[in-house]
Amino acid sequence: MKDYTICQGVDYRVYESEPTTFYAKYHSKLGSDTFAEAIKPLVEVDPSIKVKSVIAEVQSKFNYTVSYRKAWLATQKAVESIFGGWEASYEALPIWFEAMCHKEPSAVVYFETMLAYQGDDLVDGTHLYEKYKGCLLVVVSQDGNNNIVPIAFAIVEGETSDAWHFFLSNLRQHVVTRDGVGLISDRHESINSSIIRSNGAWSPPRAFHMFCIRHIELNFLRKFKAPYL
Repeated sequence: MKDYTICQGVDYRVYESEPTTFYAKYHSKLGSDTFAEAIKPLVEVDPSIKVKSVIAEVQSKFNYTVSYRKAWLATQKAVESIFGGWEASYEALPIWFEAMCHKEPSAVVYFETMLAYQGDDLVDGTHLYEKYKGCLLVVVSQDGNNNIVPIAFAIVEGETSDAWHFFLSNLRQHVVTRDGVGLISDRHESINSSIIRSNGAWSPPRAFHMFCIRHIELNFLRKFKAPYL
């Protein structure tokens, strides 16, 4: 029934049903809910499927061209229907971390809640988007075979001095416990501030804070606008 309505470019609403028959009224506007049900198998196989791929699949299967916005809404609804919404995902984090720590006893998880949501080690941060904003702080390390290995992360309210202090303090206490390590970063003001607040934990001789060459290059190009240099 849903396949037929999509092919016709209409939607329906059931107003009466019997054991073997149901009665529906059609209307010309095809809603994203109907599309969401139709594309659930696609989303279940590939939750990160691109909207353009959804549009192409609908066109191929139903010979109907859906708008980008409607396809995007349908994809979001299908993801939530299959895997749960943003709230459910955040509520599941403590359970997921508990299972992770049970599997790997050396793992450490530390929560600090707020009243409202508003080798050489390399640390950096990236901003989060979608419904919940914030920032993901990450530290990775390089082993003897030049493999980059993630060793810790934190989801915080933003790339602030307090957030970096929270992250680097726990990193020093639970993960990077030996002295003489190198800490590479873009030397963001909030990182520099948190290192000053660390009471020597991230300062010589216990640690050596170094520049990230990649960020030096980017900052140089941003300032001088001269790639040949």
